Amino acid sequence: MNALEQFTPLMDAVISHIHEGVILTDYKGKILFHNPAADEMLGHPPFDSVRDICEYTGFDLCSSLPALPSGKRKSLVSDNNPIDHHRFEQRITRNGTTRFLEVNSTTVPVPGEPDPIRLMVMADVTDRRRLQAVLDDNRSSGMITQDPRMIEITAMMEHIAPTKASILLQGESGTGKSLLARMIHQKSERSAGPLVEINCAAIPEALLESELFGHIKGAFTGATQDRRGRMQVASGGTLFLDEISELPLHLQPKLLKALEEQCFQMVGSDKNVNVDIRLITASNQNLRQLVDEGSFRADLYYRLAVIPVEIPALRDRPGDIPLLIRYICDKLVSRGYPDNLECEADAMQLMMDYPWPGNVRELSNAVEHGMILAKNGRVKSSALPYAIRHYRHDSNSTARPATGKHQHETDPHKKEILDALEQSNGNRAQAARLLGIDRSTLWRRMHRLNLVQD
Repeated sequence: MNALEQFTPLMDAVISHIHEGVILTDYKGKILFHNPAADEMLGHPPFDSVRDICEYTGFDLCSSLPALPSGKRKSLVSDNNPIDHHRFEQRITRNGTTRFLEVNSTTVPVPGEPDPIRLMVMADVTDRRRLQAVLDDNRSSGMITQDPRMIEITAMMEHIAPTKASILLQGESGTGKSLLARMIHQKSERSAGPLVEINCAAIPEALLESELFGHIKGAFTGATQDRRGRMQVASGGTLFLDEISELPLHLQPKLLKALEEQCFQMVGSDKNVNVDIRLITASNQNLRQLVDEGSFRADLYYRLAVIPVEIPALRDRPGDIPLLIRYICDKLVSRGYPDNLECEADAMQLMMDYPWPGNVRELSNAVEHGMILAKNGRVKSSALPYAIRHYRHDSNSTARPATGKHQHETDPHKKEILDALEQSNGNRAQAARLLGIDRSTLWRRMHRLNLVQD
């Protein structure tokens, strides 16, 4: 048995079960060995030669073989022809699914053989490529996803961004509405102009009109000078009104008129101010339902919802959880947190099973919590926040009909607040931060939902 015949069984014993695809060929490209991972990556093509694989899959492994003069056979490794290494990456589509494969190809001398063999190691780098593409395309907006619905939404926003159409983003707190609004602005023809953001829930009702439209000197007590409003500052760019559902009813007609006419009057003034703004709004409540309840004007709703977009909750796109965890970890490492931490399987499963009422914002807090409490370079389930560790037990123990005092569990808004209060041990300020709202807004919502606690 020659050295090459001894080499192949050794390869079979060592690398048949690794995740990387491995192909071993002679100097002409005849395949001597291939492992199951290579079969899976390439779609189980006929493995007789590299050329057959190229013709069957379109995957250009032939480029990793050295060109030989026609009719001549020469040693591929010599003093003048040292061991060569070739690395490339290619996209391959199989059964409608596109994957990215990275190939490292190198010559390997075999004792007693005149020519070396060629070793090709393939790795599926699709997730890495997608993540990098998202990071490169949306680095400033931070939209990290591989969920088909989210990709569809971002693609739609790419198409809509250059227009002046008003966009209404709806979804639970922490789903990325603000990030999506920034992405829309960046991809619009107004990107050189300002992006002005207002959280309608974070500004006291008495000051909100002045904040939006500005005021003149003497308009009210404390108005010692003229002050431009956010709509004037946003002229030529984009105005983003977050938590638009918290806009008081008496201000809604003035906002509607200003949007339709691109003109308004500052508080205390009778002079018109002309602006040129594109409006994006967001709400974690269903505005159409609020219209039906009479707490939001129908005419303003239809003006805002030219393009309504419903952003799915994180629990509805669990495939994004590992991707987001990796991205959050990278950000935290850049801030000085330890690198090369390993998340144990049980901890990851707990995070995959948890419903994430606070969505990406809560996930970010949980990842930081786990990194801080990691021991010996490992994030165990014990390092995760209490709500995540005990979700399985609590969800099983409370699985009963929603009657009587448990009636609130069927209301998603009540449950969201109660979950945040439980996670923060009753601390309303911390609960408001988890929900991404102002403490005063949390207090108003607790009153409205009869959740005031003494």
